[in-house]
Amino acid sequence: MSLRVVVTGATGNVGTSVLLALSADPAVGTVVGLARRAPRLRFPKVSFAEADVSRDPLERHFEGADVVIHLAWLIQPGRDEATTRATNVEGSRRVFEAVVAAGVPALVYASSVGAYSPGPKDRAVDESWPTGGIETSFYSRHKAEVERILDGIEERAPQLRVVRLRPGLIFKREAATGIRRLFAGPFVPNALLRPGLIPIVPALPALVFQAVHSLDVGEAYRLAAVSEDARGPFNIAAEPVLNPDVIADALGARTVPVPARVVRGLAAASFRLRRQPTEPGWLDMALQVPVMDTRRAREELGWRATRSATDTLV
Repeated sequence: MSLRVVVTGATGNVGTSVLLALSADPAVGTVVGLARRAPRLRFPKVSFAEADVSRDPLERHFEGADVVIHLAWLIQPGRDEATTRATNVEGSRRVFEAVVAAGVPALVYASSVGAYSPGPKDRAVDESWPTGGIETSFYSRHKAEVERILDGIEERAPQLRVVRLRPGLIFKREAATGIRRLFAGPFVPNALLRPGLIPIVPALPALVFQAVHSLDVGEAYRLAAVSEDARGPFNIAAEPVLNPDVIADALGARTVPVPARVVRGLAAASFRLRRQPTEPGWLDMALQVPVMDTRRAREELGWRATRSATDTLV
């Protein structure tokens, strides 16, 4: 077996980890990384091509592929939903339709915990939990809408093997600067994002979420791509589940009770005043998405997180 794999969004935080995992797999012969701009990056087996999923022809890039891994997604500009939706929703639709038109046998899609409807924090839910999203988060709305588009693609093309990975928050130390600029903006120095220098963590009871390292997510995508029996959705997250006490301990901070409405109001005000680029829907999502059960990924994909969620966080 010598697979040809095409990866959209190949130069992002997750994309580079996926390329690393694929290039190390002897079952993978060649990898084509699609990006809006060709990078200077170099990986074994990997060649790059320029393509914007929101507007460029895609079918020719997918012809002859055994698997397409669709990662391309925009989080910013958070103030311009028309732009993000063009890539996230319509771009995803174009990718899926091009996959079918090119006769690609398998599609692996980057969904997210953000696709899930509000759910419990005191128990873990499996992949059957509804994927209606969190209404006040554009990221979550887009993820939920793409799930519905993919439902329709599966109905029209039952021969297509479709895998949906739903990871928690994804981090990687090597991408720290990019993540800081994405979520904290240029006003928070990197030096302050170190354990011991963050004094407090808001003690919000509903601030319970999951994280996973980008390299472990890359391995999950590799397994989904090369495992011919893998189909359907898989939750991907590391232990432990993060809450204010766990986060404070990891950061050497202390928890301080703060009403959720106050934190939300501060997030909304700082976004409105352009003090940071992250719209407050991200907080809403963190407070409402369920805790995920990752048993299916462990048992059917053979996936294991090699880094804890706290190690990933700090």
